[in-house]
Amino acid sequence: MTAPSTFGLSTEARNLHWLLSNLVEEVPGVHSVTVVSSDGLMLLSSDPGHLSAPEEGKPSGPRGSSADLATIVSGIGSLTVGAAKLMEGGGVKQTMVAMEEGSVFVMSISDGSLLGVHAAPDCDMGVIAYHMALFVGRAGHVLTPELRSELRKSMESAQ
Repeated sequence: MTAPSTFGLSTEARNLHWLLSNLVEEVPGVHSVTVVSSDGLMLLSSDPGHLSAPEEGKPSGPRGSSADLATIVSGIGSLTVGAAKLMEGGGVKQTMVAMEEGSVFVMSISDGSLLGVHAAPDCDMGVIAYHMALFVGRAGHVLTPELRSELRKSMESAQ
């Protein structure tokens, strides 16, 4: 993972970057991670370069772009919220899509924000869900409107 530049960011923003980096580096099988706002905009990414070419022998995110993962996470989140409303199932806590060549996990953070993880097909789903829940527990209370705005601006300037 390429470490994002956190120069000039608030302590809260730097802490969220650290939590995200830690999730990718410490949890086996995790390829990439993103945090998406309720309106579908990427707030944090494990690949701030977005379009950088994957390193040889290293797995890449969807099509190598964290922007694609953010789009997928936003879409999955929207579909599952709609399904929950139709089924009168209450709020959606997490969603998992298992595929032959990988998995995508989506977990609600707060106020409609989502944490998305793209992982290897042989990952330990329980371990990933546990670490995602830890991230959500630590990030949820600090993800204020002001911090979301700061994170959006930092993502825009990284492009």
